[in-house]
Amino acid sequence: MSLGYAEKLSFIEDVGNVGMTEYFDSPLVLQDKIERLSVMIQKSKHLVVFTGAGISTSCGIPDFRGPKGIWTLQREGKALPEASLPFHRATPSMTHMALVELEKAGFLKFLISQNIDGLHLRSGIPREKLSELHGDSFMERCPSCGTEYMRDFEIETIGLKETARRCSKVGCGARLKDTVLDWEDALPPKEMNPAERHCKMADVVLCLGTSLQITPACNLPLKSLKGGGKIVIVNLQKTPKDKKASLLIHGLVDKVITGVMEFLSLRIPPFIRIDLLQTIFTQASSLDEKYVNWSLTVASVHGNKAPLPFIKSVEVSFSECQNMKAAILHKQPLFLKRRTVKSANPFNIMMKLNFSDGCKCSSAEIKIPIDFKISVDVFKDDKDSILQNLRESAITDPSCGQTAVIEKKVIMVPKSEVMVHAIVTNIVKFDRSYGDLSNGSFKRKYECLNGIIPSRKRSNGRKPRAVINGR
Repeated sequence: MSLGYAEKLSFIEDVGNVGMTEYFDSPLVLQDKIERLSVMIQKSKHLVVFTGAGISTSCGIPDFRGPKGIWTLQREGKALPEASLPFHRATPSMTHMALVELEKAGFLKFLISQNIDGLHLRSGIPREKLSELHGDSFMERCPSCGTEYMRDFEIETIGLKETARRCSKVGCGARLKDTVLDWEDALPPKEMNPAERHCKMADVVLCLGTSLQITPACNLPLKSLKGGGKIVIVNLQKTPKDKKASLLIHGLVDKVITGVMEFLSLRIPPFIRIDLLQTIFTQASSLDEKYVNWSLTVASVHGNKAPLPFIKSVEVSFSECQNMKAAILHKQPLFLKRRTVKSANPFNIMMKLNFSDGCKCSSAEIKIPIDFKISVDVFKDDKDSILQNLRESAITDPSCGQTAVIEKKVIMVPKSEVMVHAIVTNIVKFDRSYGDLSNGSFKRKYECLNGIIPSRKRSNGRKPRAVINGR
């Protein structure tokens, strides 16, 4: 359960304008503007997109300044919204995935985001084409060698503070830091410099879902004007930069972008989420050499002490002819310890992984063959190829829970076999029929064959606190 970005920020009295009136273009006006934007993108040589919290509200992540934004509700003395699913299980919106396709098609040259939800990276935008100005709640960075670590759990701190983990790069080992800025933190040059450079090169800067109030980030789109570039703003509220824009669109971002994709004859790709975990099978002979004492650990790939947020419990059973009692592991760290006669025949450990709230399927199954011999079948294949094959398999047979082994290694002391497993935990497809342009409420279409939608109920009876994007 996340404490929420807003709760972690230092207190500040003046947070700018909040709760401003929302404006909606009429259907005919909106259609005309979408076509104009589409032509601008089609003719662009260097398109830069600048995003704010408005592109993630359809993902269940509230903003700060909208009618139901955190600061708006606080100023009105109203209760804060409750998240419909855990922050770490939020999935990219239509807009996020459309931007991925625009990048692959060669239109989008660079993306700048004020959001801290990590959804651009998760959607598939290449890191080298992305500046996350305010940081990423799921990323740690080594201050010594610069290595970045993308996590499947929310980093516990903000403000560029040290975390509990260290850099795993050989010869480094420095304590890692979070990447999310607090109010007093300056924008990091690593993110700001390429953002400024690409805005100066841009012939079109498309601003999506941002109030353009926070400096210095909000001034970046203006860098394009000196070179003859044009600014397009898609936002429901007026912004301080409206007079500088060549085109203002008051409409829901998802509706506008899906209309653009239709005009350009581009499809919005599905989002396939793949999570990783490792199984560690450790064995040792008993003192009398009659038995093998062994243990099975199900752990995060980010370290044995890191959480596994997408796993609720693990049901362990054994193949036939084994007189071993099944077990349910529900408390992390997930660990099972047993003893087996050394002369026992090879057997299989079957694990049913029960997923936590926010996964689109309830479980997946993994089988681990055991023969108490250290296997020489050690491999570390091309991880990217295996993951791509897994994605393609999930699209062809769109049911969550597909698995693949992407790494296998042996540790001699203590005698252990480690396997890294990739598991499809979410599949989100987007409807190709974009519907009317009435500018009314717009819902994402989730598709999963088992029909499971994230529950709003929590196993402990409590609801997750909201996490908010942007500042």
